[in-house]
Amino acid sequence: MEIGGTSSEVGGSDYQVFLSFRGTDTRQGFSDTLYHYLKDAGITVFKDSEEQPLGEKIQKILDAIDCSSICIPIFSRNYASSKWCLRELARMVELDKKIIPVFYDVMPDDVTLQTKLYADALEEHSRKFMVGKGQESRAYAWEESASEVPQWEEALRKVGTLAGWNLRDTG
Repeated sequence: MEIGGTSSEVGGSDYQVFLSFRGTDTRQGFSDTLYHYLKDAGITVFKDSEEQPLGEKIQKILDAIDCSSICIPIFSRNYASSKWCLRELARMVELDKKIIPVFYDVMPDDVTLQTKLYADALEEHSRKFMVGKGQESRAYAWEESASEVPQWEEALRKVGTLAGWNLRDTG
């Protein structure tokens, strides 16, 4: 697969590539390496920074997805345990972005919910929503809603069937 090009060929997009990943799984390893490899090739890449305040970070991430030509979700063992990874993925699908998945230490069957790995993570999100159901006020307008879980499930099933890269951590 070829992702190449220069920022002048982006066609109005701010980023050529948006990387979605679970920081605790891949930030200091694969995601960082891929980010630098793409940047060194002249590709404009968005990679989430841990240094931004939460409110700014969320809006910047959503804007970056909106303004990216290609999205690369890096599915790892704990990707589905992050509601924000799942929100990013759902946004990519909602906007019908060009998506090239990376299956990093997981299989497409995990992502399409045919195994317990991601299915259990979605079940845990559902349980958390049920526990918090009675709360009347939320600290942030973007906090979770039980209606998100079916969107996440649909996005996982769709993206999990796309051709991508299957990688194993050998380190």
